[in-house]
Amino acid sequence: MIYGYIRVSTDKQTVENQRFEINQFCQHQETIVDKWIEETISGAKNVDDRKLGKLLKKMKKGDILICSELSRLGRNLLMIMGILNECMNRDIQVWTIKDNYRLGSDISSKVLAFAFGLSAEIERNLISQRTKEALARKRAEGVILGRPKGSKSSKTKLTGQEKKIQELLDKKVSYSAIGRILGVHRLTVSSFVSRQDSFNLN
Repeated sequence: MIYGYIRVSTDKQTVENQRFEINQFCQHQETIVDKWIEETISGAKNVDDRKLGKLLKKMKKGDILICSELSRLGRNLLMIMGILNECMNRDIQVWTIKDNYRLGSDISSKVLAFAFGLSAEIERNLISQRTKEALARKRAEGVILGRPKGSKSSKTKLTGQEKKIQELLDKKVSYSAIGRILGVHRLTVSSFVSRQDSFNLN
């Protein structure tokens, strides 16, 4: 049996690219996928909790598992190596397209699996590290990340009312009273004022 395995991490990703790659590969190899296994789940999840785990348990000697790349099997090197080791011990073949990898019982297959798995993990870690560094730099520069709580309603209700609010503040009108006058909650007024550098609170 030939199995095509497709995994995406979120439902915002599409399985069609991986399916296309596998189908194109099979056409060149003049072979056909007998059964497709698709799942939307993080590769960090335990293999036994995934469709992949159930598939591996029922695969037999000589069966072939085709996926787009080794990283589809798992999110870290130990997980990938564990899956490949089980397949090797049971004479199950694993073919990947982007890595152009063919699992066998020889030492070169094991070395290649280690190299591909390690490079995939390093790449993910580098991307994660670059993202964290970029966010840290933005925070250091004073950039507010994300939408401030209540900012949407404040802009809708109070943007353009700065002059009116300043006049009321100059008359020592409380936030509660300003809120009643402008038809918003006092906390909305307080939040809006605290975010504006132009207000004179003296």
